Amino acid sequence: MGKLRSFQIYLDNPQGIFWSGQHVTGRATVDLEAEMKMREIRLEFLGKARVHWSESHGSGKNRHTVHYTANELYFNNVVSVFGKGLSGGDEYALPPGQHTFPFSFVLPPSLPSSFEGGIGYVRYLVKGTIDRPWRFDDETVRPFTVLSALDLNQQPMAGNGAEATDSKNLCCLCCKSGPITGTIKINRIGYVPGESLYFEASAQNLSSRNCGMSANLEMVTTFHATRKSRTTVQVINTIPHRDIGPGDSDVWGGERFIVPPVAPSFLAGCNIIDVRYILKLVIDPSGPAFDLNVPVEVIIGTIPLQSAVQQYQQTLSSAPSAPPQVAMPAPSYNESILGPTNIRDEEQGEHTQGQLDFTPTYTYYNWSR
Repeated sequence: MGKLRSFQIYLDNPQGIFWSGQHVTGRATVDLEAEMKMREIRLEFLGKARVHWSESHGSGKNRHTVHYTANELYFNNVVSVFGKGLSGGDEYALPPGQHTFPFSFVLPPSLPSSFEGGIGYVRYLVKGTIDRPWRFDDETVRPFTVLSALDLNQQPMAGNGAEATDSKNLCCLCCKSGPITGTIKINRIGYVPGESLYFEASAQNLSSRNCGMSANLEMVTTFHATRKSRTTVQVINTIPHRDIGPGDSDVWGGERFIVPPVAPSFLAGCNIIDVRYILKLVIDPSGPAFDLNVPVEVIIGTIPLQSAVQQYQQTLSSAPSAPPQVAMPAPSYNESILGPTNIRDEEQGEHTQGQLDFTPTYTYYNWSR
């Protein structure tokens, strides 16, 4: 690194989790081996969403790549903490040693929640730049999580149950066999991460083949570019069940998913990315045939249904060792089940320090029992 030992940004909230409207406070530190000449040190507070993917079209000499993009900017504030931005002039010298520059920034209201989705993201960060004359700038980044509340009590359908049924006939050469039919049912649609999502399913196999049976919890994300939209489906978790033989049927009850830490449904406030969650019964016939998929949509929020809170409190208060008064537990915060994203390519390259692998963090209620 030459004269620069370290250039880092530290948040006073070490978890790096904030809600819209909150203050983001922290400090930038510069540790120098020797005196360094520079124009300034500046901090950029950035909130943005971006969608980008490419597709190949045509063939032969006419084959070409088309890029699809869209961007949203929520805020972009730049503040000088040392040098020309504070007192004019073209060049300044920072002596050797460690230097600290505190900062404070207020997040705007109604921001969408942080989200990392491969071909699209909603991302928030503090970026530091040492602007050096006639040299590459030195940079550092500190991404952080912003959460937007999704109160399930404000979602009219969240407390309602849902049920779906579908069927299909299987074909084998010239013959068409009897149908396979599946049904999946949940007693409510709205959940928060950490809750148990119980479901009931049934299947009837009037075909001549064995059929596998499973349930998926899936994230369905739609990315809206300026000229086209693209939808991706990611299986978050799968629960397998026994096979169903020809002419057989089965009722599957008492099974559950623990809702993992994920972004809230809809990604409110972002107009170029939409997030939905699907509970799906999958019946998989042996041999060449498409699966029978029976989906119901669930809503994942950040504030639980009051009816679910009351049920949880009743469960705790009936336990032998429960205290006389059982308060609603506050949520904890867990990293997204989808894992980290490397943001180096987006936020500059080899001269960038800081936290370049980032995992958003979401509310999590440890209610499952």
